[in-house]
Amino acid sequence: MYMYRKISSYLKKWKTDKYRKPLIVQGARQVGKTYAVLEFGKNHYDNVAYFNFQTSKTLAATFEENISPSYLLPLLSHISGQTITKGNTLIFFDEIQLCERAVTSLKYFCEEAPEYHVIAAGSLLGVAVNRSKFAFPVGKVDRFTMYPMDMEEFLYAMDEADLAKRIRDGYTNNSPMPAALHEAALKLYRQYLVIGGMPEAVSRFVDTQDYTQVRHVLETIQMDYLDDMSKYQESSNEIKKTRLAYGTVAVQLSKKNTRFQYKLLKTGARAAEYENAIEWLVSANLISRIYREEQIMKPLENYKDIDDFKIYLSDTGLLCAQKDIRAEDVFFMEQELSDFKGGMTENYVNTQLVRSGWKPYFWRNKKGTKEVDFIIVLDGQVVPIEVKSGERVGAASLNEYVKLYEPAYSIRISEKNFGFENNIKSVPLYAVFCLG
Repeated sequence: MYMYRKISSYLKKWKTDKYRKPLIVQGARQVGKTYAVLEFGKNHYDNVAYFNFQTSKTLAATFEENISPSYLLPLLSHISGQTITKGNTLIFFDEIQLCERAVTSLKYFCEEAPEYHVIAAGSLLGVAVNRSKFAFPVGKVDRFTMYPMDMEEFLYAMDEADLAKRIRDGYTNNSPMPAALHEAALKLYRQYLVIGGMPEAVSRFVDTQDYTQVRHVLETIQMDYLDDMSKYQESSNEIKKTRLAYGTVAVQLSKKNTRFQYKLLKTGARAAEYENAIEWLVSANLISRIYREEQIMKPLENYKDIDDFKIYLSDTGLLCAQKDIRAEDVFFMEQELSDFKGGMTENYVNTQLVRSGWKPYFWRNKKGTKEVDFIIVLDGQVVPIEVKSGERVGAASLNEYVKLYEPAYSIRISEKNFGFENNIKSVPLYAVFCLG
């Protein structure tokens, strides 16, 4: 099945950009990098010369010999069986993190052969770049980080493009959705929580409507991620720590205070023991980390507390699989989920914000009794975002923040319909993607 991915708009602009450089598309495994690039190449070029460093054992040896484009291009044409022409052929290096010399070669494609269109993709480039011997072509490449499908892409995959457009209109105009469409969108949102945005999981559900098969796909991806932790870390001790940190994200989110607590990893755990494991997971795009703002001032990055943060999984489907949460649990938000649904909803909102290009933070008062879930800079304004998992929208934390900092307006994300009241913009949970 064809899957609409937002990266396609970026790739079209990249193709015609007069300052175009070789492009690196990075992201976690199985987020759809290869599919998106090949689909783009098929639709916008005469041909695609495709090279996969994972499946070809001899390909890396070619780059060990010489990485000058004048040397490589005839060989690449022969290896791929494709005539490579300037501007008309897309050269695509897949799983490029497995060949350091190939990454270095992008520098010379930029300098010596800019008329050739080159895209590289890699699943663990964030990890690989941090290796001391890695010669990364700083300033010589464009970069794009790809994530699992967001809610809008999910709606398109579910053949709900018209509903997605109605949601965008509702957000823009602050106009409530018709009750029937609002309920339909909330149902799709709950489905998204369980299925997530991993393309294979979404495709399997569209084909089968079977949540058991979706769970099998997600559990397989989880095992692949655990295998990567073993392959790309040399110390068995670090592997154990990384797996432990990854496996306890759901536990962290089950607490009333979702701030990351090292003691939940194991008794007596300290930051010095586990900070490398968390950095590895962030670099691999398997988790997202957001920091508490010490002061509400721009630029927000300058005022973050590096010792006070939260972590979220990259995908809600993977989160539900990790926690072994069933579809019916989410659809009806059963009482057993009461301790977890707040954290799960936060995790969902964070994934949508990150996929829309935001770098969110959060705020907590000095007493530690009030907290605003997310802080972003939207249209030049520092905007607080409060998240509620249902329709009940008590606002004690947001009220305290507003009294202290007097924001131009606030955003509340919940199951309530669109609206604007008391200087609070109400955004339904299914519409978070509109903030992008």
